[in-house]
Amino acid sequence: MSLSSIFIVEDDENIREIVIYALNSAGFEAYGFETGEEFLTAFESGLPSLVLLDIMLPEVDGLTILKRLRTMPKAKKLPVIMLTAKNSEYDKVKGLDLGADDYISKPFGVMELIARINAVLRRSGVAGENKRLEVSNLSLDIARREVQVNGEQVRLTFKEYELLYYLMLNIGIVLNREKLLESVWGYEFEGESRTVDMHIKTLRQKLGTESKLIKTVRNVGYKLGE
Repeated sequence: MSLSSIFIVEDDENIREIVIYALNSAGFEAYGFETGEEFLTAFESGLPSLVLLDIMLPEVDGLTILKRLRTMPKAKKLPVIMLTAKNSEYDKVKGLDLGADDYISKPFGVMELIARINAVLRRSGVAGENKRLEVSNLSLDIARREVQVNGEQVRLTFKEYELLYYLMLNIGIVLNREKLLESVWGYEFEGESRTVDMHIKTLRQKLGTESKLIKTVRNVGYKLGE
């Protein structure tokens, strides 16, 4: 496996496919598994850079798998991020006690997930991210979460940054409003598609001369670049 390979153990196919797509777009090699047994079988053949491990799994739950990993010499320091239910405080504490490096509660936006993955990989000494994305005179520094236009820093809100980040990751690809809501705001976000339009509007205002990079595709959505 490459240095940027990530294993996702998640029994919900929709969530699993969304995460795999987002991680592949972000430059990782993502591999999904529906059950703990499938994951452990693949694990015998290669060591990933990081594991995303859902707690609520059929047959063998995530906490049991984590405990088993920490008994393996090759996996004692393997970065693991637990995926937990929104209000499951016990599972979060138990996971950290068993050696999880971080946890993220469902529902989550994939941009937040990528940021957390990069943070854990940095702490673990694994280079798992590109440092900078650049299009024309627009530059996004991933490590610092900074955006510059013509060398001048642009201050964005948290969601404006994540929206721009996702557009830049998918340069040239038309993304509909539903896909943007799903990826940036979270797969269970219940807001309106106008939320995307409003954030695009303010993002364009802040990008100034480079606002032209964000194209509106009539009756579909948006894309960045030609």
